[in-house]
Amino acid sequence: MRTVGERGPTTLENYQFLEKITHFDRERIPERVVHARGAGAHGYFEAYGTIGGEPASKYTRAKLFQEKGKRTPVFVRFSSVIHGGHSPETLRDPRGFATKFYTEDGNWDLVGNNLRVFFIRDPLKFPDMVHAFKPDPVTNVQDMQRFFDFVSLTPEATHMITWLFSPWGIPASYRQMQGAGVNTYKMYNKNGEGVLVKYHWLPKLGVKGLTQAEANEVQSTNFNHATVDLFQAIEQGDHPEWELNVQIMSDGEHAELDFDPLDDTKVWPEDQFPMLPVGRMVLDRNPQNYFAEVEQAAFGTGVLVDGLDFSDDKMLQGRTLSYSDTQRYRVGPNYLQLPINRPKKHVATNQRDGQMTYHVDGVEAGENPHINYEPSSLGGGLHEAPQSEHKDHEPYVAGNLTRKKISRTNDFKQAGERYQAMEQWERDDLILNLVNNLKICKRDIQERMVSYFTQADAEYGRRVAEGIGLSSASSNGANGADRSNGAATHASATELVKEGAQH
Repeated sequence: MRTVGERGPTTLENYQFLEKITHFDRERIPERVVHARGAGAHGYFEAYGTIGGEPASKYTRAKLFQEKGKRTPVFVRFSSVIHGGHSPETLRDPRGFATKFYTEDGNWDLVGNNLRVFFIRDPLKFPDMVHAFKPDPVTNVQDMQRFFDFVSLTPEATHMITWLFSPWGIPASYRQMQGAGVNTYKMYNKNGEGVLVKYHWLPKLGVKGLTQAEANEVQSTNFNHATVDLFQAIEQGDHPEWELNVQIMSDGEHAELDFDPLDDTKVWPEDQFPMLPVGRMVLDRNPQNYFAEVEQAAFGTGVLVDGLDFSDDKMLQGRTLSYSDTQRYRVGPNYLQLPINRPKKHVATNQRDGQMTYHVDGVEAGENPHINYEPSSLGGGLHEAPQSEHKDHEPYVAGNLTRKKISRTNDFKQAGERYQAMEQWERDDLILNLVNNLKICKRDIQERMVSYFTQADAEYGRRVAEGIGLSSASSNGANGADRSNGAATHASATELVKEGAQH
């Protein structure tokens, strides 16, 4: 560094210093509003060539599924949803499970989470939901009264709450975590025939969650436990593996169901729509640079390939602009040029310029770099795609533009069924967690929540009501059907709260 004399001020001609410090000042990009805390890994997807014993071509013409043993490179980013980039990985929160397939037809992003359902069915509510779950704008501290104020006025969230406040809400590790597309998508075959589909990642190691007491113990010594576990397992050659399963349903309204199959607060019953194996995914390589690969990785629900499509799922339609628009703001307009996001095939978009442009379509393919438009007779540029030999998928759409909500809401049945399917220790942890968070809330919020839980399952509502000192009869939910099937009397929620306070 040049200075005026040994102890004098520095001068502006210290170019190397100025270059270094000004770059340092710009090292960060905006944090994701949701899914800020994440970990990632590279690997491959290996197709079985079949879907539920049938040739994959029966349902989809997507090339990555057609041949047994065909491998497609992937990158997966796991994340928490609400909390910030350096938050403890033991906090109760849904976990993101986003997979980027680098297929021969371009990239396919399967963006989901570890729980099979979601809090809301109306995409207009999404910003409000996140605002309610994020820290208070005055205190900057997450407030469970704000959380349950929103949830208590959103009855369809009861199902998700039943998942989230059980041990499923805190995965023991990313390697022992399910994934789900949550939204309803479509597959279509060479004849253009489409079916509705739900995607599920099932971990080879099985699913394991933490009780709140176990999570507290882990957090006391390591708040990066999931990231460390994933990285070390891959470094040691213990490569995590998941099987991709799909549930398939004919494309239609399905009036025989007591819920709308496009409602992402619902699961499709497996006895009616079984899990059909499609292939397996293995993660076998850690990132070389966290920022370049994990932080700048960008996913979008609209990133599909031939043979895969959208459904009319309202939440999916709402997410599709938002995800990619977030990346344009966060990373930049040329985020798809970054190595982690770029397809492993020739790209031609006619897009030009903008921040951090370093790739020009067609140059490496020997095309004319002067042409960034179409049509053109001079070569280069993006030309009209050749007509496919296969028939397009052309779903029939008709009707007036309206502002109608989904009519078959059935907000509580599946929440009750989920509660009944839990083992005793899972129920106990669910009740303990709900009581500890609801007891700080105003009485009207408590009453609405107990009403929902009671309509889901009478025992469920009673135990929460007892734990917060609220008579279930006063909650307006005592008329909910008793679906406990004569289960033995359980420890009261009050006793569980006392027990949990000792940890």
